[in-house]
Amino acid sequence: MRELSGKIAVVTGAASGIGRALALRLAAEGMALMLADVDPGGLAETASLLDGVSDGGKILTQITDVSDAVAVQHLADRTFGEFGAVHVLCNNAGVLQTGRMWTSEPEDFAWMLGVNLWGTLHGIRAFVPRMIAQDTEGHIVNTVSVAGLFAIPFGGAYSVSKYAALAASQALAQDLALAGSRLRVTALCPGWVKTGIGHSDRVRPENLTVAERAEDEMATAGVVDGLVEGGMDPAEVALAAVKGIREERFLVFTHAGHEEGLREQAEALIAGGLPSFPLLE
Repeated sequence: MRELSGKIAVVTGAASGIGRALALRLAAEGMALMLADVDPGGLAETASLLDGVSDGGKILTQITDVSDAVAVQHLADRTFGEFGAVHVLCNNAGVLQTGRMWTSEPEDFAWMLGVNLWGTLHGIRAFVPRMIAQDTEGHIVNTVSVAGLFAIPFGGAYSVSKYAALAASQALAQDLALAGSRLRVTALCPGWVKTGIGHSDRVRPENLTVAERAEDEMATAGVVDGLVEGGMDPAEVALAAVKGIREERFLVFTHAGHEEGLREQAEALIAGGLPSFPLLE
């Protein structure tokens, strides 16, 4: 899908980070946008930033919890009602909680699976059938994270959700290809990016909070903050995503070395060994 100008895009998790960068990039490409997030203040700020970027395209926002199927269906209904079509769907919303596999609480798994996996699945179910029916070129970008390729210590629950999101992306792409659809899929796999994901607790639902965090989670919080602070500018990730759309690439890396890391991991697994993990720089 090479021509983006004049088309319609949906971006979830648009209040900050990669989602905001995607919104800014797609608006600069001349697309009209529906932006969604659970953070009303951040979402309004993203919309205000687009005033000087959007090339005349309409910008709409909607508060949406992507872990809620009904909320995502409402987002889709409004988008198609207002715009009449969707050409690019960015299932981008994501949250992070660190901790070892044996200290991560059930609530941690429920929260991350709800947003990182079910958010993607709800987006697929709510938007893709109508995108197929349009019979136009289109693209689905799922922000998977490199943690969907490399299981990381102290981030097992996050990796579980992201590995599943990668599987969903690959299965979707294969289903679309077998159906002869004109839609394509990109699994966007960034490494550390300068975002607020290390402080995802600010949007964690009260019913999934934990009274006392494990010591390992508390100890890794500072490490995550340092890695995020030194991470890639989200604008670079958005550029990589747009390039992936135009080149119809399924897997898009953003950081050097991850391709070789994936090759080494595959070789280790084939040999029956435990893979090492690359430093997600």
